[in-house]
Amino acid sequence: MSKASLIKPRERDVIVQALRAGVVPKLGLRHIQVGRAREVEELIKDVDRVASDGATIRFVIGDYGAGKTFFLNLIRLIALERKLVVMNADLAPSRRLHATDGQARSLFNELARNTSTRTKPEGGALASIVERFVGDTLVQAKKDGKDIEEAIQQKLAPLRDLVSGFDFATVLARYTKAYDEGDEAQKTASLRWLRAEYSTRTEARAALGVRDIIDDERVYDYLKLYGAFVRLAGYGGLLVLLDEMVNLYKLTHAQARNANYEQILRILNDVLQGGASGIGFLMGGTPEFLMDTRRGLYSYSALQSRLAENRFAQGGLVDLSGPILRLQNLTPEDLYILLTNIRTVFAGGDQARHLVPDDALMAFMKHCSLKIGDAYFRTPRNTVTAFVNLLSVLEQNPGSQWQSLLDGIEVTTAIPEEADGAPTGASDAVQDASNGDQLTAFKL
Repeated sequence: MSKASLIKPRERDVIVQALRAGVVPKLGLRHIQVGRAREVEELIKDVDRVASDGATIRFVIGDYGAGKTFFLNLIRLIALERKLVVMNADLAPSRRLHATDGQARSLFNELARNTSTRTKPEGGALASIVERFVGDTLVQAKKDGKDIEEAIQQKLAPLRDLVSGFDFATVLARYTKAYDEGDEAQKTASLRWLRAEYSTRTEARAALGVRDIIDDERVYDYLKLYGAFVRLAGYGGLLVLLDEMVNLYKLTHAQARNANYEQILRILNDVLQGGASGIGFLMGGTPEFLMDTRRGLYSYSALQSRLAENRFAQGGLVDLSGPILRLQNLTPEDLYILLTNIRTVFAGGDQARHLVPDDALMAFMKHCSLKIGDAYFRTPRNTVTAFVNLLSVLEQNPGSQWQSLLDGIEVTTAIPEEADGAPTGASDAVQDASNGDQLTAFKL
């Protein structure tokens, strides 16, 4: 067997552990990716559009366990291969697009910490991006015989024309000076500012002499600044991935939800009208997050009109050109290939070490079909987890028979994962009603 077809032990372990826990592995996605070729092809066009100084926004919609996070991570890897910078974060009760108590700043901080490039795909690449920009600028300045201060100001001139760009450029200029002088304290302070770690303007002014900070009100403005900055640093553009958007749907206060939906509307309008460039947004959510007319995006009339799907795309016809991208269900054939890939991962890419034969795959799928019907390929997360558990037992217990284990496997349909702050009880429902939502969510 050729070495090229073998799977590295680290990748093998990461994939197995992630699938067993029901989460998406950050390594080795190519070993298990199946289906959804048209959706991937369409998103590749979006990535290329961002790299061509354009802008894009997509809402990736799918049921719990349908593979949204996997799909977003796959597009993330494709964007990195095309020399884009990727920022990704999951929304949570403490991380929103709009807030007044620091939740939006917390989201930006998470995005900054999870900044990735092709050479640092696991995140934490912000410092290396800044150093690449600074290093290239210093080299060019010395080559042209220019003063360093003059060179950096000239290079940062395009940023000063953008909203909030003056302070952003000032911090980068201070980092450049600190880099040239070997001042580690100023470099650290500059990176803290760029990561939105300063909570007060007083603290930032004392450390850097700037008048402003990245706060709740200007998260989108600073994302656009990052999009412009990474292009100055030599990258193709910026892709922002926001998963678990359903956490906005779960907000109990109607005013807070609408404020976040207004922010989404602002981003949508800016992208569709050509007000943004070199930046793309991918947002993952459930059908309820999109279509619920009481709490979802469709509850905001301006978003409902802009996100309305093509009515001609019916009877098996699809339109993948709009902002809404619904993940098509995996076919039984796709799931069979997926199980085959997982079996290969367990064997480290060596077919001679397969734990189960092809007959076991067919028997497992039949078992799942009898247990939960067609949900086993529509929302395959729990099915995959059960299969990984089966292979784990066979691997650790040599001589055991897969036939005897099959009947003991429990497979259930994927259920929503409750997050802190989700409306789950009577008190939340009453609170919701006080903000304009009726008691339709009330339950004892």
